[in-house]
Amino acid sequence: MSRTLVMLLAGGEGSRLNILVQARAKPAVPFGGIYRIIDFTLSNIMNSGLERVGVLTQYKPLSLMSHIGTGRSWDLEGRNRGIKILPPHTGDKDSDWYKGTADALRQNLDFLTRYDPENVLVVSGDHIYYMDYNPMILFHRRNRAHLTVAMMPLPKDQLRHFGTAQTDGEGRIREWEEKPKEPKGTLASLGIYVFRTDYLLQALQEPSTMDFGRDLIPWAVKKDRVFAFPFSGYWRDVGTLAFYFQAHQDLLDPHSVLNPEAWGIQANLEEEGMLGDRPAVMVGKNARVVRSFLSPDTVIEGEVEGSVFSPGVRVGKGARVVDSIVMHDTVIEEGAHLERVIVDKRVRIGKRCRISGRSSVPNREFPGQLKEGLTLIGKGASIPPKTEIGGNVIIFPWVKERDFQDRRVKAGETIKINPPAFG
Repeated sequence: MSRTLVMLLAGGEGSRLNILVQARAKPAVPFGGIYRIIDFTLSNIMNSGLERVGVLTQYKPLSLMSHIGTGRSWDLEGRNRGIKILPPHTGDKDSDWYKGTADALRQNLDFLTRYDPENVLVVSGDHIYYMDYNPMILFHRRNRAHLTVAMMPLPKDQLRHFGTAQTDGEGRIREWEEKPKEPKGTLASLGIYVFRTDYLLQALQEPSTMDFGRDLIPWAVKKDRVFAFPFSGYWRDVGTLAFYFQAHQDLLDPHSVLNPEAWGIQANLEEEGMLGDRPAVMVGKNARVVRSFLSPDTVIEGEVEGSVFSPGVRVGKGARVVDSIVMHDTVIEEGAHLERVIVDKRVRIGKRCRISGRSSVPNREFPGQLKEGLTLIGKGASIPPKTEIGGNVIIFPWVKERDFQDRRVKAGETIKINPPAFG
């Protein structure tokens, strides 16, 4: 499949992940202890034997660019292999930024045509899944399709978040709806597309086609050969805090097919400081670990259950962590209790804190983003000892002990850095 060029869309703002994307792009958000979300797509590309990749970035790209580097971690560095970061051609106006997924490709026509590809595979960097792209490319060729969309059936209550389709007996898409309130079809788009290159270049000449799902696909379905490729494996959009949390619970479920190690998912371990620099996991004599994933250099002296830890996490004596995601170099001090909490990097949680995400009260400032009974603690925050924090609470990055007016944070509240007083 060497004549297939890959365009990896990694520029989405990801605002539904709230403070997890305050200083990083959504594809760069850590996942599963030692990975980042984009590692799954990059590994799928590697495992499919595809060799040329353009990565389209936009929002807060620095951590993502550092993570990808030369592409060596995914065997994308070499004479005939390569990965190139493609930021927007920004100028003085907002109009210079990408206006949608199709416009992002339109602004990179030079890269699209440089290698004379037969097909262009367009993928997203913000989903958790395993896929060999070759069967989809062969399906596309066999059907003489102009465009092929990877799709799978989803429950009706989830379809409103996706592009949906109705197909005929041959798999050709006859009707398309983008994020419908009352969907007619049962198939959801996975944001994975194969285009015949000449057709894509023709479609991008249409000035009104800014986005694939909203503009280009409905335009193509009316007049050209657009097919749905049936996908049946594990795939999850982790674009919301609830979906992100649930994907981690899937990781710990022995009956789930989500298995990054078996899938051959690779990470940039050098960037994560894991090439000889991190010691092994240490579990204390009186500690207890149940149904959890512990990365290198975690030290457990308390209890951990149903949780995923990134490297460098410390859990003190008498502390208990249940159904939580705890990222790099976080310290949970003696006697602290956490349940249903997402903790970003380098957080310090004081002794005997009680933090429970369980609540039916939505976050007051961000009710659309946090209402499922989770509490979110931002990068570098410090929680004072003996603090009680309720559910659907957001603690912003770099909040310090002095920013807490009270040792009790009620459900649905948000704590931010207090500005210094002057005069």
